[in-house]
Amino acid sequence: MKKIILGIALLALATVSCKEETKEKLDEAKDAVGTELEAEIDTATVKMDKAVDTLQSKTGKVLEKGAAKLDEAAAKMKEAAKK
Repeated sequence: MKKIILGIALLALATVSCKEETKEKLDEAKDAVGTELEAEIDTATVKMDKAVDTLQSKTGKVLEKGAAKLDEAAAKMKEAAKK
């Protein structure tokens, strides 16, 4: 009888200690995932900022070219109106 009670107590102790280790491992895994997620978000933010800057630069150049063509067309129309 003593062996059975001692065995159950030992089993209960082992179960409780395993749960604590599991909780610690889960906390460590959660922290690791959080850190990785933050790093991925930072990387994505940098890439998106670069893409936005590139797009703004290209859009600005296209608008400048369009404005130059409009100026040329306006000048041609003024010359044609004078004749």
